[in-house]
Amino acid sequence: MAGSLGMEFQVLDRTVLSVVVGSRAYGLETEESDTDRRGVFVVPTPLFWRLDKPPAHMEGPLPEQFSWEVERFCELALRANPTVLECLWTPIVERSAPQGDELRAMRRAFLSRRALETFGEYADRQFRRLARPSGSGGRDETREPDESVERRRRKMAMHAIRVTLSAVHLARHGEPLVRVDGHRDRLLAVRRGEAGWDEVWRWRDDLARELRDLSAAGVSALPGRPDRDRVEEFLVSVRRSAL
Repeated sequence: MAGSLGMEFQVLDRTVLSVVVGSRAYGLETEESDTDRRGVFVVPTPLFWRLDKPPAHMEGPLPEQFSWEVERFCELALRANPTVLECLWTPIVERSAPQGDELRAMRRAFLSRRALETFGEYADRQFRRLARPSGSGGRDETREPDESVERRRRKMAMHAIRVTLSAVHLARHGEPLVRVDGHRDRLLAVRRGEAGWDEVWRWRDDLARELRDLSAAGVSALPGRPDRDRVEEFLVSVRRSAL
């Protein structure tokens, strides 16, 4: 049963979309990689008529899965949340009910030029956490970094570059880049420490410059605004079907 509110529905039975994201979706998995899942579920409409509202998101129902109620998922997708949008482009779909099929079929309705900002800002936050000191190649050269810390920083750098690659792809082609097979070897070299920090930062700077140049030139395959009317029509249909 779904949770503390005592709601009479099984989330697994109400899941309309279950996908695999993360390294396995990107083509960057290693032997140690988990299988990260995301899901979308539909709460029976009458449960919204109560004072105690159903959850907008929850852990599960499958292992290593985080799920959103469909309305919350659509809200975040309309705001161009990178994590949410990637759920609609991942090539690994484990379960999709008719409403999940419809959600993926209309995925371009969620896109707008705001995605260039959100993807870029997401990557920038990750790079700021790496804290490149002046002249140090991205780390404190006065001491050897803890091995586990360095592994985490390397993984973070790899994914920050991956998101920046996705932002450039959004500008040029109008959709996020999930599978990064063409960049796999170079990205994994970042993760394994085979690429020096100076090389990592140069790659990041080159991509950021390309993104700025595209923006300055007005090059974007994305619409100015998402198609909110289409998304709302979909949500109304979902709510009616769940009565």
